[in-house]
Amino acid sequence: MTNLCVAALQLPLGGDEQTNIDAVGDLVAAAAERGAQIVLPPELFAGPYFCKTEDEALFALAQPAGKSASVLAMQKLAKQVGVAIPASFFERDGPHHYNSVAMIDPEGEVRGIYRKSHIPDGPGYEEKFYFRPGNSGFKVWNVFGTKIGIGICWDQWYPETARAMALMGAEILFYPTAIGSEPYDTDLDTSRMWRRAMQGHAVSNCMPIVASNRIGSEDGQCFYGHSFIANEWGDLVVEYGAEETGVLVASFDLDQARKHRAGMGFFRDRRPELYGRLVEDV
Repeated sequence: MTNLCVAALQLPLGGDEQTNIDAVGDLVAAAAERGAQIVLPPELFAGPYFCKTEDEALFALAQPAGKSASVLAMQKLAKQVGVAIPASFFERDGPHHYNSVAMIDPEGEVRGIYRKSHIPDGPGYEEKFYFRPGNSGFKVWNVFGTKIGIGICWDQWYPETARAMALMGAEILFYPTAIGSEPYDTDLDTSRMWRRAMQGHAVSNCMPIVASNRIGSEDGQCFYGHSFIANEWGDLVVEYGAEETGVLVASFDLDQARKHRAGMGFFRDRRPELYGRLVEDV
């Protein structure tokens, strides 16, 4: 039996980088004390979500993984408490900038970088100004004897992301996120749709999903939390609302999930020869 214990973090993230890193670090340590092996912080946790507006001065926040304060801190902590941490950060690679995750293993080593594939562009989420579309391709990593896949925020709305990682051997999917209010429509609350999209990925790929979001108001933009962990049937095992700060922890028998995945036949009955339209431009 392959058991894996995972955690999702939810918290407000303010203007001071070190304060944010320390707050995330405290929750990582708390998750480790509760037995978590892989701990997921929210997207771009080193500071406020800066992509609300276009400001070229903010490119100064980007660093290579080896110089990123948040990545370095999570490397040190991962080794100290023996957990793996998919650490989201604003990456600079020469003249290029990416929204990235450094996959940190329990020894504190960076196994590799995943760069966000789908980049949103709209009121309050003007990421195309800051980030190039990722050139890493989708990634899976073997951690604690389990292959895990990681998408970043906007990636989570695309079923192709989840299916690609599942076909690469992923057995559980992680999504660090920064999502909240929609400035163009104050009556629109996407939190329900946000969850349902990922719960659908869990069902269609018959594997657990872990999603971490931030909370709180940042210069008038409210982030709605609702972080959760779902099982292979898409059922919410643990969840937060819009205000809680803390750690969600859940354990999964991945051998059982693998058995269910085989039994459902979703991968057996695929017809790739019919899917060519999926890789054509609209």
